[in-house]
Amino acid sequence: MENQKQNSPLMENVVMAGFPSPADNYGSQPLDLNELLVRKPSATFFVRAMGDSMLEAGIDSGDILVVDRSLDPLDNDIVIACIQNEFTVKYFRKDSDGIALVPTNKKYKEIRFKDDMQLEIFGVVTATIKQFRK
Repeated sequence: MENQKQNSPLMENVVMAGFPSPADNYGSQPLDLNELLVRKPSATFFVRAMGDSMLEAGIDSGDILVVDRSLDPLDNDIVIACIQNEFTVKYFRKDSDGIALVPTNKKYKEIRFKDDMQLEIFGVVTATIKQFRK
């Protein structure tokens, strides 16, 4: 059986998040989610988020994160980091006091890195995929 790539259509109209109005153009063009979400295929992977430390950033438990390993993190990027052999997703913050990984849920504390702590940034989160109905 031949593996065929199927692109779903992308409507030409946008969907208003406010007061609805009738759509006058139902035309569509093919949409490839890899083309839309993946900039560098050889450096990109997908990972499922678990937990509630990034809720205020819009990352819910079960979301799929698109992660680009080729990007160097900038201040305020969301990153996948490895700390003591465990992966976590947090905001990357760099200031005059050094580097911190910051959650958005107030019940978790930021992780501030000192000289004796090892931080490995695994990649920068470039997109989140949500699934509302399973």
